[in-house]
Parts: sequence; C-alpha cells; structure tokens
Amino acid sequence: MALSAKGKILVTGGAGFIGSALVWALNNKGYDNVIICDRLEDDERWANLVPLQISDYIDADDLLEGVSRKSDYLGEVSSVFHLGACSDTTETDAGYLLANNFEYTKALANWALQAHARFIYASSAATYGDGERGMDDSENDLSRYRPLNMYAYSKHLFDCYAQRNGMNRSIIGLKYFNVFGPNEGHKGKMRSVVNKAFYQILETGRVNLFKSYHQDYADGHQERDFLYVKDAVDMTLHLAGLPIAGGLFNIGSGLARTWVDLVMAIFSALGREAHIDFIEMPDELREKYQYHTCANISRLRDAGYKAEVSSLEDAVRDYVQNYLVPGEGLGNEA
Repeated sequence: MALSAKGKILVTGGAGFIGSALVWALNNKGYDNVIICDRLEDDERWANLVPLQISDYIDADDLLEGVSRKSDYLGEVSSVFHLGACSDTTETDAGYLLANNFEYTKALANWALQAHARFIYASSAATYGDGERGMDDSENDLSRYRPLNMYAYSKHLFDCYAQRNGMNRSIIGLKYFNVFGPNEGHKGKMRSVVNKAFYQILETGRVNLFKSYHQDYADGHQERDFLYVKDAVDMTLHLAGLPIAGGLFNIGSGLARTWVDLVMAIFSALGREAHIDFIEMPDELREKYQYHTCANISRLRDAGYKAEVSSLEDAVRDYVQNYLVPGEGLGNEA
C-alpha cells in the first residue's frame, strides 16, 4: 500500500465495524496519522476505539459543518475513507437516509476533490437489488439496477450521482458484500449471522435460519457472498494505494455459499453437533429478500489484487475461536 506518509488519513465511521477494522489495519502498517469521525451514542462502539492509535477524533456533525463552510481545519488530510452511514436495511425514514447517506457523502466527496484528497467510499452490494440485472461493477448504466430497500437506494443514489458528474473516474466506490468479523458487536440486529448464531448456540445449542419462499432454493440454501472483514479491509487498502484506480469495485470473495454452510462452520469451530431450525421469514422481508449474491471480483483482480481470499471455514474459525470465544475485538488478540 502506498498511502501518502505526509498527509493525515480521515476515516468516517471509524468507531464502527469496517471502519475500526480499517484503522486497525492501518496501524499495523505503521500509520497512526488517522483522524476518526463518527457519532458516538449509547451503544458500545466506543470500545472499538480503545486499542487504536489515532491523532484526533471529530464528531460527524462537526465534520459536515466544517466541510460545508469550506473550513481549512482538515487541510492536512490527504486520504478520506468514507465508511460512515446508517446501514440499517430496515430503516424506513427516507429523509434521514437521504440526508445521512446521500447528502453527507456528496458534501464530503466534493470537498475531498477540491482539496485534492483521495476519496474512497462505501457503497453496497445491496444496490444491485435482487440480482436479476446482474452484479457487475463495470456496468456503465447504473440506472438499470433496482435496490430493494431505502438503505440500498440511498447508496445507489450516490453511485449514480458520482457517475453522472464524472466524479467516478477519480474516486473509488466499494460495493461490500456480506462482511462479518470482529468489532461488530455494537450493531444490534444488524450484526452478522455469525455473531448472532454464535450466541444462539451458546444459549440453546441450536440456530434459527429463515425458510425459503423461492422454488429454486431449499430452506437455508439461499446464497450469499460472505467475506471476512480482514480480507475486506485488505482489499480496501490495496485499492486506496493505487493512484490510477477509480470507479466502482465489488468487495467480496467471488464465491456464493449457503446459510447452512455458514452455520455449519460455526458449529464446527465450536466443536459442537449441528442443530438447525427453519423459521418463518417476517412478511415485511419476503418481498425484499435477496436469494443469491455473488461478487464478480475481476475488476479487483485486474487492479492487481493477488491475495488469496480466506475460505468461509477458515474465516469463521478465526472469528469464533480468536475473538468471539475470548470476547474481545481486533487489537485485543490473545
């Protein structure tokens, strides 16, 4: 990776899941010139900051105000990782999502370009909708996609804005697929199934999975592209270090696996016999449910990313045995 050693690195959402993992990875590469921006509320995400080496912290609202006033207090920032957003796929306040995920990203991206700072932002695989129109990060006509929820639409809207205004050639959008791993405990209902299932198994010895309502998929055999957060941040930093990289990139494993595969890996990591119950899916999710996601990571590979992606089984084993069982996050390994 070849981020500038002179300027500072701004990470929005830096106390969150992928954000704090990214800062952890930056620290491991010798970067401590990191400014974290977030909104610390009454959850436990503050604990993700404790092991990290940072140079400053800025509240998300203060950052937006400074950017809007074209303040020079961020004049030393040479790289921006904009990972902060409301990621709740069940959020129904459209105005809030547009303000927080779309308008905020617009303001920060325009500021970064004017300040000649590298801008990397989190989009989402959810922008592809049900997948019937493909999941191609080289697609030129983004308007063909149909997101299934308001969160996905708020992300999709900025992808389209960047493309329409020619910004996509000089900024990087990352379409993260199903990322899981340490530092997600604060996310509540938006935690990964690995995290939720781990605690279900400890409490009951069993795991609940949704039934399928699609004739092509058996119960529990709905498919996702699962990606370990350590791989996700490695891919992110690789792209950030390429001065010529721009546009959208799928960030995934390139392999679709079933929910049954996932929970079997959790039982195996715990050395327990598998017990799975299939339960009804809430009505409000049935019409918005993705039955298959899989990232085509050809663009990422073409951009020089050669590392082998962790297998689902290896990633789950590392997460369960080295983080969930000890009850600690990144930076606190035993």
